[in-house]
Amino acid sequence: MKISLICIGKTDDKYIEEGIAVYTKRLKHYCNFQLLVIPDIKNVKNLSESQQKEKEAQLILKNISNQDYVLLLDERGKSYSSMEFSAFLEKQQIASVSHIVLVIGGPYGFDQTVYDRANGKLSLSKMTFSHQMVRLFFVEQLYRAYTIMRGEPYHHE
Repeated sequence: MKISLICIGKTDDKYIEEGIAVYTKRLKHYCNFQLLVIPDIKNVKNLSESQQKEKEAQLILKNISNQDYVLLLDERGKSYSSMEFSAFLEKQQIASVSHIVLVIGGPYGFDQTVYDRANGKLSLSKMTFSHQMVRLFFVEQLYRAYTIMRGEPYHHE
């Protein structure tokens, strides 16, 4: 199964980039993982919040095919424990889902067109995190989910 994480805007914090690189490298042993960073929208000061979300939506949707299973990382999404998330991923593999695309939106969230395309929403926490931190948290949880599936000692329950 291929898993893609689509994000808006690059990460400037070196420590976050390094953490993401560590887990991305580890994930190569478990799945075909891709991190796709969509460049920040230019001239956002001249755009309203809804115009910015609309432009981001166009770029996000351009990178999603009709066959992809799309989950939006959204604080109003379904919450899973690490064990439950691992079971969810395993269920998707058994169901022959070939490509899961997870999306982290811009600073204002998602345009309605992205919500309409999504198969679901996933919440990492009820707390709000920076969009850069969410990337690191998600790739770590994805790695954790695969180690749980394989019965490896990374996760302690």
